[in-house]
Amino acid sequence: MHWAKFTSVFLICFTLMACAGKKPSGTESSQNEAVTANVPSFCADSAMAFVTAQCGFGPRIPASSEHGKCVQWLQDKMQSFGADVQLQKGTVTDFKGQSLEITNIMASLSPQFNERVLLLAHYDSRPWADADPDPANHSKPVMGANDGASGVSVLMELARVLSRDTLNVGVDILFVDAEDMGDNGDEMSWALGTQYWVKNLPREDYKPVHAILLDMVGATGAQFGFEFFSQQYAPGTVSAVWDAASSAGFSSYFTRRAGGAITDDHVFLCKAGIPCIDIIDLRQGGFFPQWHTAGDVPSVIDPATLRAVGQTLLAFLYSL
Repeated sequence: MHWAKFTSVFLICFTLMACAGKKPSGTESSQNEAVTANVPSFCADSAMAFVTAQCGFGPRIPASSEHGKCVQWLQDKMQSFGADVQLQKGTVTDFKGQSLEITNIMASLSPQFNERVLLLAHYDSRPWADADPDPANHSKPVMGANDGASGVSVLMELARVLSRDTLNVGVDILFVDAEDMGDNGDEMSWALGTQYWVKNLPREDYKPVHAILLDMVGATGAQFGFEFFSQQYAPGTVSAVWDAASSAGFSSYFTRRAGGAITDDHVFLCKAGIPCIDIIDLRQGGFFPQWHTAGDVPSVIDPATLRAVGQTLLAFLYSL
């Protein structure tokens, strides 16, 4: 999910219909209410509160006390939403060759359904603000309000909403650890929690019908274009999600344009035989301005962006 982790920064030519121009926010809101009248509403204020709560623990660096407190909070909250929560403990090796204890958190809703949808986001935050314009901040940890907490918060709010209703499929929500511990130029040093998870699946035959990763989904001005590996491995899921965004009135966020090829958690799922897409903020020239800086704090989050992503996912899930 990181600029340094782009396997290539280029535009891939797809034969796609161009998206209509941006609509005024009022038009999008009214369209959303009309088209998704049978779909529960996503509460952006609730999602924003989850962002603030995560940042309230401090940076969630693996093996830190702040990280441990966040793990317990996530487990408690998801259980309060009626989910069956399993903690997966493991040991990975970081790019420095050091052992690192990790915890992946999987919360399952409606476990009686064999047909499952997997939704995931990473909850850890980067130990170093190495992209900060001030070199004095390079050794300081990143709070990770957008790069981490935003995706987790959208999924938490989805779980809260779904706890009051029933879908035709089961939903597994996976919070992965140690995504942001990587070193620039070493693709295998990223997404360590996901790499561990695909080698230790909850069951050997686990095969969700759709898998969707959320990464950096809360910043002001976010743009979610077509990520290359998502199109390569799971084009049907890409089409269904972007169609849901259009029907819900959020096509100005979910733009039908090609993006870069990004090494993120979803790539390791795809390579393990679980086709997965990445909903990620892709802008011309890079990611959101505060990426991997000391400025990735709750003030960069726009509740309207959280709502666009969350309501789109609800529209997608209720279309299944």
